[in-house]
This record gives sequence, C-alpha cells and structure tokens, in this order.
Amino acid sequence: MKKYLAFLLALLLMLGAVGCAGVGGEDTQGEPVVADGQTIGTGSKTFAAQIGDLDGSEIAFTVKTDKTTVGEALQELGVLQGEEGPYGLYIKAVNGKPLDYEKDGAYWAFYVDGAYATAGVDETDIVETSVYRLQAEKG
Repeated sequence: MKKYLAFLLALLLMLGAVGCAGVGGEDTQGEPVVADGQTIGTGSKTFAAQIGDLDGSEIAFTVKTDKTTVGEALQELGVLQGEEGPYGLYIKAVNGKPLDYEKDGAYWAFYVDGAYATAGVDETDIVETSVYRLQAEKG
C-alpha cells in the first residue's frame, strides 16, 4: 500500500510540474508585475528602472535587491523573462509583455543612463546611481 501511495504522489507531482511548464508561453501576454511608481524587492542595493512600450506608455519603478547584475535582479522579481542565447540573455518579455522579433520585428532594447547599453542586461553590474531602461523597439 505504501508503494502504491508513493507512486501516486510521485505521479501527481510530475503532472503538476508538467502542467506548470506551459504557463506563460510565448504567445500569451502575462499580467504586469510592476506598476508606475512602485518599489519592488528587498535587499541592500537600490536602483531606478524604466519600461517603455511600443505604444508610448512608460512606467518608472525602483528595485531593491541583493543580486549583482540588473538582469539577475529583474529576472528574480519576474519583471523580465528571457532565454540564454549565443550573446547572453535574450529578453523575450518584460512586465508580462512578450515581443517576438521573428514575428513582427519588435524587440526589447536595454539602455543605461539614456544610452544604448554596451553589455547585455545579464552582464551589467548594478550601479545604484544609474537608471536602467527596457524599451520596446521595432527594427
């Protein structure tokens, strides 16, 4: 009986994990994680962040974290989702908004203090006096 219950429990856990893997797919738009003026996270480092959408809407928010890079902090808090590519983290969605360059030429650009970043979001160390911006752009 114990073996049967253990097997049943393992099966249920596996099915639950598989079901959750489909959540937040590329073709669906998720709920926003952060709103304008909000402070998210906890930690000893603080930085300012902005998100600009294709429609011209913008939000500014503050991030508190103990992570080292901007990408680590924003991923941990669910603000950005991406996948590793040959040049580092490829940003697929920001604040619940996916963009697909292959579909419509839109992508998420990364700026530091108003200038196009020279390194990826996953390679940019947090500088508390800097402002980091994720901007939707169309190529």
